[in-house]
Amino acid sequence: MQIIHTVAELRERLSRETSISLVPTMGNLHAGHLHLVEMAKQHGECVVVSIFVNPLQFGVNEDFASYPRTLAEDCAKLEAAGAAIVFAPSEKEMYPVAQSMQVTPPPIASELCGASRPGHFGGVATVVLKLFNLVQPRAAVFGKKDFQQLFIIRELVRQFNLPIEIIAGETKREDDSLAMSSRNGYLAEKLRAQASQLYHALQCAVQQMERGKDIASAEVEAAASLTEAGWQVDYVSVRSANTLLPPEPDENRLIVLGAARLGSTRLIDNIEFLRT
Repeated sequence: MQIIHTVAELRERLSRETSISLVPTMGNLHAGHLHLVEMAKQHGECVVVSIFVNPLQFGVNEDFASYPRTLAEDCAKLEAAGAAIVFAPSEKEMYPVAQSMQVTPPPIASELCGASRPGHFGGVATVVLKLFNLVQPRAAVFGKKDFQQLFIIRELVRQFNLPIEIIAGETKREDDSLAMSSRNGYLAEKLRAQASQLYHALQCAVQQMERGKDIASAEVEAAASLTEAGWQVDYVSVRSANTLLPPEPDENRLIVLGAARLGSTRLIDNIEFLRT
């Protein structure tokens, strides 16, 4: 496995490859990321994993400076997982000049997570487009935990006619059903014991809707249960899994998404389901 830090070296190395898949990450890797690498191996002979904490997607009061950077440990995991290349550029390498030109994502980027993180998805789309241009993969793998991100990246590829297949990886969970996330490491032991409550609140909402409860009531009750347990709820929202818009009455492929803070840690999760 090669560890590459510069654009010039990356381009030279990839010039010899004809079947490339990409897994974009911000590092601090866990089993969920390694699952995406395993998927990428099925879609390209040369698996490139990027590790870059992208400043464009962090707000002023967010955790850019404190986001865990664990490159040595990440590279050991990726070598064991069979990645061919780790691309770990510096901020100056990715943004040699101020990135005054950025991708404007679709309006859905201002809803859900985008409502409380203005500019976040524009920063995500911009760095992903740069990575696509640098790596030129035939396929790229993203996790479903960040479902809104996945949706926007699919739109990026569709609307810019990029010859890249976007592969979606199922959310990997801890034994108590908490979605694996690099930010889980922020949780103190007591809060970590509560963290699976987000998933269970969404699961309860799905079960209620399957028993006939209306969407609005299920959303309100799920949010209330989290608030009562000490969470600061950003949103609980049921959307069309196809458009991320509020579902039409005849739509049956739905998703319930939630974001909430436990202490100072913001967690997200979602569950896809069929409305019968």
